[in-house]
Amino acid sequence: MTTEPLDVNTVTALVTDATAAPSLHNAQPWAFRYLRDTGVLRLYADPERTLPRTDPENRGLRIGCGAALLNLRVAAAAAGLAPVVRLMPDPALAEFLAEVHLCGTGPPDDALARLAPSIQLRHSSRLAFRDKEVPAATKERLAEAARAEGAQLRFPDTWHVQSILASVRDAEDREALEPGVREETVRWTRTEPSTADGAADGIPAEAFGPRQRGASAPVRDFAVGRPVPGRGWARFEQNPNIALLGTARDEPVDWLCAGQALERVLLQATTDGLVASLTSQPLEWSEIRWAVRDPFSAMAHVQMVIRLGYGPEGPASPRRPVADLLDVR
Repeated sequence: MTTEPLDVNTVTALVTDATAAPSLHNAQPWAFRYLRDTGVLRLYADPERTLPRTDPENRGLRIGCGAALLNLRVAAAAAGLAPVVRLMPDPALAEFLAEVHLCGTGPPDDALARLAPSIQLRHSSRLAFRDKEVPAATKERLAEAARAEGAQLRFPDTWHVQSILASVRDAEDREALEPGVREETVRWTRTEPSTADGAADGIPAEAFGPRQRGASAPVRDFAVGRPVPGRGWARFEQNPNIALLGTARDEPVDWLCAGQALERVLLQATTDGLVASLTSQPLEWSEIRWAVRDPFSAMAHVQMVIRLGYGPEGPASPRRPVADLLDVR
């Protein structure tokens, strides 16, 4: 393998794939710095893209940045590279999340490289899925994807799924009573299509999905009571396929690991023909986060609730230009 620093065009392509990752409210809270003399790419949290009311500990921010880091690793492996990653290399700088030596001398990770075609295909789908069970073999591949990143993925049974849905409704009720949280949601979502204003971040109206008839699926309603022109209603699956992604510990470095595991699961799901949506609503309230965990499992801390299934793909959400978030030195 070459140890020569990569050219800027190659790094730009890697960062483009990295930033296809999901993030809370599509805030895209990441920034990159490439040190061309050493071939090191640094990942930072962008303090201007935090959600202090929704995500006061920046747990969701780090999960999103971890997802971007996994995409970067996948894209690098597909390009024949073997990056060496250090998480939170300077504890004194909380915004400095990872340092990636792009020109490692080991062999590329073939398992990661195989996921590369799914990076640009993966989009959150808040549409109705079919009432179809995910096969056991597929579930095991998804669980293995999480394990490969040091996390756990569990598929709760029927009673626990109903408990999770109740926690989602509880979180929605709490959000409705918190003006600061609602204002943050309004700030990062738009009731007009993305073509109307050309915004490069946030969630546009076409990504909201229809309103639910009933409350059978854990899909966040980003309208927050606002009228959305042309938005209809749909009956969602009555038996949703829910997965819980969790970690043994609950520190900032664990959130970065959870983000990498989350994106690896989502890319594997996309590869296997599944679509997915995410909800962190009940996890954003410390008073009810504990209730999402299955008390009979070994999972200590739930980091994300994932809805998986078979159905229409969601629309692509807007992305910021790489030039706005990649600093080359």
